[in-house]
Amino acid sequence: MKRDLLQQAYQAMRHDLRKTVLTMLGMAWGIATVVVLLAYGDGFSRAIENIFESFGATAVGIFPNRTSEQAGGNKAGVQVRFTNDDVELLRNVVPLVHHLSRHSEKPSVVQHGARSYNFPVLGLDPPIYDIWNLQLADGRFFNDQDNLGHGLYAVMGSEAKDKLFSGMPALGESIRLNGVAFKVIGVLKPRMQEGDDDDNRTIYIPYGAMDVLRDTHYVDGIWLDSLGLNHEKLTKTVRDSLALAHNFKPSDERAVLIFDAQKQLSQFSIISMGLKILMGFIGTITLGIGGIGLMNIMLVSVTQRTREIGVEKALGARKRDILFQFLSEALVITAVGGVLGILLSYAISLSVGTLTLYSAMAQHAEAGDIHLIVAPRVLLISTIILAFVGICSGMFPAMRAANLDPIEALRYE
Repeated sequence: MKRDLLQQAYQAMRHDLRKTVLTMLGMAWGIATVVVLLAYGDGFSRAIENIFESFGATAVGIFPNRTSEQAGGNKAGVQVRFTNDDVELLRNVVPLVHHLSRHSEKPSVVQHGARSYNFPVLGLDPPIYDIWNLQLADGRFFNDQDNLGHGLYAVMGSEAKDKLFSGMPALGESIRLNGVAFKVIGVLKPRMQEGDDDDNRTIYIPYGAMDVLRDTHYVDGIWLDSLGLNHEKLTKTVRDSLALAHNFKPSDERAVLIFDAQKQLSQFSIISMGLKILMGFIGTITLGIGGIGLMNIMLVSVTQRTREIGVEKALGARKRDILFQFLSEALVITAVGGVLGILLSYAISLSVGTLTLYSAMAQHAEAGDIHLIVAPRVLLISTIILAFVGICSGMFPAMRAANLDPIEALRYE
């Protein structure tokens, strides 16, 4: 039965081959548009995720500031200062803390041989490597033993290494930070960097060694990440705990500044989802235009074959037989057009490859560009949309054919 339907569909399409081919091309263009636009939406979403991953997608930065509300008899404008006690407080009160690091910064004169530059120097605990998702190009990162032993070790950003060593090996060499000698034990891979940001010019040293450059009694900031915890709850827990310890109101958001990368990513994810829906909607409308062309050619086919339909009904064909006959013709056109459209979408994605996004405003940001990749999920969604449009476009002509009165059909000239 299925074979007979396909043969009938094939013969019917050959009857007016030019219109059939044009209709198939319309469907092909429509489904190619759907696939490419959905692939663009997916590529945009992946680019945003890659940007956040490069800086640490789950990183939470906590920095002391000044109060903006009166609390406990204290006027607004009181400076909040963090100490090691606050670090231990957060380690104990924030559930599921995975990594935690103190942060201290000191712009310094960095020297190697005759070369001298002003670079930011960060004193950090070893877990910052995972919190910020740092990547080593060479050597190693400092460890807990280096930190506890106040080891004078340095890990260099890629640009800082290039400026100080100009292509020469840096591992094992000595650099001077404000006159104090540090041994280079690692060099980082280039990070995404906008404009004049200092990410790749930064020198990283153990927090325990920062006391040779400045007083570390007060902590400039605290970085952490947490496993499986709602970040809204995490932020509230951090603010409530520090408010109690430093006598400011938990509602005073200026007293302690909290940067939550996961929250930022969630906001961009909403934008990405909206873009995907918009791309899918535009593609579906384009495919719908092809579906209208399919419906028209099928209605013309029903009109031209009215007498044939009457003969089939007179010989005992049921309504559903006629319905399936014309619907199968529409679906064959849809399927062939769909295959051609998917092949066209692959050709477009391979020829376009990558569309510039973040690399237009940042260095080393190729991972933040939009890569047009036709993923299996995109093909599945596109196929579902194609099937829906094909069935809707073919059903009305098929029902019209099935509902023809056999006597009137036989009289049709």
